[in-house]
Amino acid sequence: MTFGILGSGSWATALAKILCEQNDPLFWYLRNENTIAHLQQKGSNPSYLQNVSFNPNQLKLSSNMREIVKQSDILILAIPSPFLHQSLQEVKDLLPSKIVFSAVKGIVPESKDVVGKHLHHAFGVPKDQIGVIMGPCHAEEVALEKLSYLTLASQNQDTANSLAQQMTCSYIRTKISDDIIGAEYAGTLKNIYAIAVGIAHGLGYGDNFQSVLMSNSIRELKRFLKQIHKTKRDMSHSAYLGDLLVTGYSLFSRNRMLGTMIGKGYTVKSALNEMTMISEGYYASHTAHLLTQEIDKSFPIMEAVYQILYDKKSAKKVMAQVAEGLH
Repeated sequence: MTFGILGSGSWATALAKILCEQNDPLFWYLRNENTIAHLQQKGSNPSYLQNVSFNPNQLKLSSNMREIVKQSDILILAIPSPFLHQSLQEVKDLLPSKIVFSAVKGIVPESKDVVGKHLHHAFGVPKDQIGVIMGPCHAEEVALEKLSYLTLASQNQDTANSLAQQMTCSYIRTKISDDIIGAEYAGTLKNIYAIAVGIAHGLGYGDNFQSVLMSNSIRELKRFLKQIHKTKRDMSHSAYLGDLLVTGYSLFSRNRMLGTMIGKGYTVKSALNEMTMISEGYYASHTAHLLTQEIDKSFPIMEAVYQILYDKKSAKKVMAQVAEGLH
């Protein structure tokens, strides 16, 4: 089986590093020709995780997405969700014949769906050829080869097992799951909760409050997943609770960073402009707000983040209201 990665950011670079441990060659789409030239000459991505060293002979790089997709049996998507639909237009005729795993932790704006659903409805990829790659796993720790964990979810357990074997190495442990919808929504919504924790931190709330905020977040997430896709799932599994914890507490978390800046007094616009990487939670918050309007349940933490990000309400006042409802 040949593997192809679409995307050039930190997570795409980390995934390329993992796959290069066992796979040769690795096909990799990067839209910037300068990045491709640097990887070919220096063996590193000049914009992300520059300390990761590649053997250029292992990499088949191209800025032509069709070329990469044609050469790959299994595609791994690592393009930010706001740009995913448009980016895939040029290969939409090729996608139904591929196994496609999403490593995107976001919601596609065009359909308001998580990526797996969008791939099926918008591009005709069969459900049993779709999978997701979830954490808890930060790209920066993969770069440092710190022991990390991935969850691979798919309806096709043979495919999930096969990819899990190819991604297991000295610093990566893998587990598989059949809860593709739950895992993907959890991997998306935890970014919103991480923004909430960051806002609290920026406002000066301490560890005691943040721990209660996190415990309420996992209960809120459980309610949401039950409404979206009711199935038997253990919310203490690393794909749910573990991913939420690392995103909420890690200094590497761009979503927590965005929240912290807002809590410290940055406007949303200025905070987004300061960041060098995309905060998926910012975009997910808007779509999650629309989804929760259709559900007869209360999701006060997600709603609070939406009010701060999009309604421009006072972070201090909104977080104080959230505090009153925590238990």
